[in-house]
This record gives sequence, structure tokens and C-alpha cells, in this order.
Amino acid sequence: MGKNINIGVIGYGYWGPNLVRNFVETPGAQVKTVSDFKPELLAKVQARYPNIQVTTDCQDIFNDPKIDAVAIATPVSTHFDLALAALQAGKHVLVEKPMTVSSEQAMQLIEEAEKRNLVLMVDHTFVYTGAVRKMRDLVVTNVIGDIYYYDSVRVNLGLFQHDVNVIWDLAVHDLSIMDYILPSQPYAVSATGMSHVPGEPENIAYLTLFFEGNLIAHIHVNWLAPVKIRRTLIGGSQRMIVYDDLEPSEKVKIYDKGITVNGNTESLYQMLIGYRAGDMWAPHLEVTEALRTEGLHFINCIQTGDRPITDGQAGLRVVRILEAATESMKKQGQLVELNIAGVAV
Repeated sequence: MGKNINIGVIGYGYWGPNLVRNFVETPGAQVKTVSDFKPELLAKVQARYPNIQVTTDCQDIFNDPKIDAVAIATPVSTHFDLALAALQAGKHVLVEKPMTVSSEQAMQLIEEAEKRNLVLMVDHTFVYTGAVRKMRDLVVTNVIGDIYYYDSVRVNLGLFQHDVNVIWDLAVHDLSIMDYILPSQPYAVSATGMSHVPGEPENIAYLTLFFEGNLIAHIHVNWLAPVKIRRTLIGGSQRMIVYDDLEPSEKVKIYDKGITVNGNTESLYQMLIGYRAGDMWAPHLEVTEALRTEGLHFINCIQTGDRPITDGQAGLRVVRILEAATESMKKQGQLVELNIAGVAV
């Protein structure tokens, strides 16, 4: 471990307090300054962390030579300008999801970070949970076999966003999880959605993502549901996974269930489908808070020069899908091909 990394946090609204709390507790990190344009929020910082400086002008963070890195927790429309300014000031950057509002902006941030040899990391928080990391292990070690489908439901009543639709707010979580655990990238997306509040973005949407081979993914997101559901099914040729993020303990369950196809597959009448129903087990999961794991990873990447798991390229891949899904939704589900050529997976 090298010297402590001094961090400036921009935005102390919904997510900023979580970032500050975790970086305060992260070995090798020290929160030096928090910026927000609302003085009442900065008063909360001063009350809880009297040693942390506060400012209503984020330029103070960019101009401070003692600050090594900047964490950005502001509305997505501001991500690009703030992250670019931080990189141009020589600061490493951790930016909240989604990375930017367009792939062009994302590519510009990646180029700026690479040019200056700085760490650019996207806060795809779920990637750092014990549950998602365990699912990736199950996929990588071929425990579930060939993946047939990824099916996710992420719904609740609110919080309605005014600057982005439900895809950019909720589906971004599942897209980042898929990007991390699935062995391939989708080549096309179809999306449908609807707004039930005049003048506001879509509050319900369905995404279908197509992959080479017989892998398919489906994501249902909704701000207008009577209950909160966070459930994902992953079907494989050997086993199947149920991931329920609202479960207090057994968030991941593995089922030894599936089908076997016997006989002559060219003849429908000679084909026999057998059903396998074995045991279910719930593996032990790492219980460390995801943001703490993520914070440690960010600091380690700054100190060692390693590439983050959720680097700028990961953020770009997710933004490209969000863009394509939004385009498809405007065309009532028309298939939109993804421009993923040349993107590092």
C-alpha cells in the first residue's frame, strides 16, 4: 500500500453520503473535501465529519493539488462535464452509473483517462456484491453449464425520475450485472415501454437482448408496481440460479434442475425430453458491503495501476445498450443492432 489517497466527493444527495461513509472507513483513503450546491446538505457533512472540508463550488476540488481522486454522485446529465474536468485536472475518477448520457461522451472520457494514465471507474455497485461475484464464479467454472437465458424483474413504486427513463434508472443495474457475469456480449436489443405521467419519461419497460447462439436475456423494469421485486433467473444446461436481492440471507440459490434431450433430434416424434429435478443449495456469500469492496478496489487500482473491473469500457458497453434500448422503445420495439465492434470485453 502506498500513501493515503485523498478523495473529493461531488454530490451529497442520495448516493453521496454512502460514498463518503465508505471512503472514510476504507484503508488507504481519506475524504478531504465534499462539494454540493445545497448548504443544508453540507451542514450534515460538517455535523458528522468535522474534519472534512466542504464547498458549494466543485471547482475547489479540481483546483486542490492535494486531492488525488474524485467521486461523482450527481445526476447523470452532469457526469460528463464533471468527470472530464476532474480528469483534465489530473484526478482519478469514480463516477456513478450510468457513466454518461451518450456513448460519444463515454468514449471521450475513456480517451482522456488513457491519455493521462488515470483510473476511470464506473460505480456499477452490484458487480461488487457477494451475490453477483458468486454468480460469476458459477458461470466461469461452468457449474451451470451453457447459459440459456437471463431473466430479471426489477420493479417498485417510485422513485420517479425526471431526467431519465426507467431503463436508464433501473435496467442499468441488470445490464452491468450481465456485462460482468455473462460470457458474451449482446448483438441487438428490442425494447418497449410506456409513460403514464404526461410529459415524463417512460416508467415501465421491457428489454430483450439477443446473443450469438441460443442465449437470450429479458429485463422488466417498472416504477409503477405495487410491490418491490428484485429477482433474477439464470438458466443453464446443467443447473439454474435464482438471485433474489431482497432475501436477507440466501440471496443466491442453485437448483440442480433442467432438461435432457434424447433420441433423434431431427424427428419430432422420436425426440424425448427428460426432466431433471435434483437438490437446491444456497452457497455462502461474502457479506462485506459492496461499496466498501468497490472503494478498496478503486484505491488499489490507483496505487497499483491495475485496470478496474468496472472500467470505462464496461461503462461504455452499458451506455451503448441503454442508447439502443431507448431508440428501440421509440420505434415500438424495433430491433436495434449494437455497435460493439472494437469494444474490449
